[in-house]
Amino acid sequence: MTYLVADDIPAEPAGARFRALLERPEILQIPGTHNGMAALQARDAGFAALYLSGAAMSASMGLPDLGVITVDDVCFFVRQVARASALPVLVDGDTGYGEALNVMHMVRSFEDAGAGAVHIEDQLLPKKCGHLNDKKLADAGDMAAKVAAARRARRHLFIIARTDAAASEGIDGAVARAQLYLESGADAIFPEALTTREMFVEFARRMPGAKLLANMTEFGRTPFFTAAEFQEMGYRMVIWPVSSLRVAAKAQEELFASIRAHGGTHQLVDRMQTRAELYATIRYHDYEALDASIVTTVIPTAMPQNEG
Repeated sequence: MTYLVADDIPAEPAGARFRALLERPEILQIPGTHNGMAALQARDAGFAALYLSGAAMSASMGLPDLGVITVDDVCFFVRQVARASALPVLVDGDTGYGEALNVMHMVRSFEDAGAGAVHIEDQLLPKKCGHLNDKKLADAGDMAAKVAAARRARRHLFIIARTDAAASEGIDGAVARAQLYLESGADAIFPEALTTREMFVEFARRMPGAKLLANMTEFGRTPFFTAAEFQEMGYRMVIWPVSSLRVAAKAQEELFASIRAHGGTHQLVDRMQTRAELYATIRYHDYEALDASIVTTVIPTAMPQNEG
């Protein structure tokens, strides 16, 4: 399916489709897809929702994940991932790009671009990756106001409030913030950078009935858990935010090194996607068939004569 040639593009808003996925008994597995190609490959692998990481989008632009990209930058990624896959996309909204009015602008912009869900975090700018040290937290009341503003602005977008409080305020602080954010209108909670199974279990125990998102990023503070393990601990969603970017970036690094070392790509051809595989992924021949089926428009060259 691609957005030009598909004949079964969903009629329901992306937010409604995202909510429906959370009604299924199994945990919702949401891989990070940093561009339209990754989105197509993840969809073809059987995933029902996709994730856009601020870190992956920033890195794709050659920038660090410090909250320097804009709403318009993110909308560029949302449009290509949502259009390519026709799946509901959860988008990293960082700190909301400002205060309440900025958050409302972000929500409407993401919805218009095709997003199904967004998460907003309670850090101060310049924000940091949730698994780094010395994060500065926003006042809980200020974050609650952002959540309320997002709820007020949304038409269908699913709103997830992320708290980074566990690192500095412990589970007690993270739970207190999460409860306030739910009361302010969040649909779900994302406790970032929990470091042990016991922390995940305790957070879920103290948030009964809340929909919870877990972050399974590599090279961070969270140990490796599977989707089934997160579900057993009480979580309804799990993201792998930067995994596809990391794999792709490592492969590109090795390719460029091989070209420099050997004067060509011949050492790595067996690791490349073939032309046929690429065309199958992007539905090249479907586009060709669509193009051939369109009747050429005949444009009149002169006004018809009035025979009366």
